Amino acid sequence: MNMAGWLGALIGFGLGLLEYRLMTAVVIGALRRADHSTTEAEKNDYERRIRILRWALMAITIGFTPILGFVIGRTLFG
Repeated sequence: MNMAGWLGALIGFGLGLLEYRLMTAVVIGALRRADHSTTEAEKNDYERRIRILRWALMAITIGFTPILGFVIGRTLFG
């Protein structure tokens, strides 16, 4: 079996991790600065929504980018 797809997936995983770290730093930092919660319940709900967003970003960037890298590697070099 050709290793081009697996190498592409590995590169995609590394790029996905980098993208996740950069995206969460910018987006979640901006969301925390924009937090205007007045009560503890509102603050907890806001933090819960941020955790959901973080999981969604992780699934998209770290989950999808290696698959895309695999497909590109197999298509171009496999």
